[in-house]
Amino acid sequence: MEKMYKRFSIIILPAILVAQFAAGQGTKEQIQKMHQDPKAYIAMLESPERISEQKPDEVIAALGIRRGEVIADIGAGSGLFAFRFAPHVGESGRIFAVDVNPDMILYMNRQIRDRGIRNVVTILSAPDDPLLLDASIDRFFICNTWHHVPNQVQYVALMKKMLKPGGRIVVLDYKKEQLPVGPPPEMKMAREEVIRGMETGGFKLQKEHTFLPYQYFLVFAAP
Repeated sequence: MEKMYKRFSIIILPAILVAQFAAGQGTKEQIQKMHQDPKAYIAMLESPERISEQKPDEVIAALGIRRGEVIADIGAGSGLFAFRFAPHVGESGRIFAVDVNPDMILYMNRQIRDRGIRNVVTILSAPDDPLLLDASIDRFFICNTWHHVPNQVQYVALMKKMLKPGGRIVVLDYKKEQLPVGPPPEMKMAREEVIRGMETGGFKLQKEHTFLPYQYFLVFAAP
């Protein structure tokens, strides 16, 4: 009976963590633990609750993606956005799904193979470098990831080199306050802090969308 209980606990723990994170109840330690459990992390990223509050279809409509665009999805995770971007850029476009987690890259590679997707390429990157070519990207898309980047000044400088003329940086992240979803406030970055960092790196806020209930949605461009 004791062995059976232990096995049951191992199985149910990820589900509990997923539910807590989706409801905004997880502590910093619990969230970090879930990030180390690929199955639990993917389940959270692909959960109906996350999709409902993230509104990926509305985000994509607001971006106005063009055929032939090259988009780098930084912190792509399970590919929630990367795979939705793919039909919009078409065969002439390219999506680079960038992540530092080998388990996420493996998961996306399997999805690419099983779904026959030809315009999404995964990049196992370094935490401080997306490892993309200079002047190769039309748009960087960074969702719930920017606060994880250790050296943001260096990262912005690298993105500036990697963008094509007229390129954009898009940042979506949770507002730095207590919310019914997402991580605790101490794990977040304030909207104003993100804007200051981008301005220091030579970018100006070009547009801001306000339809997401719990996140800011910022679009930056070089002057």
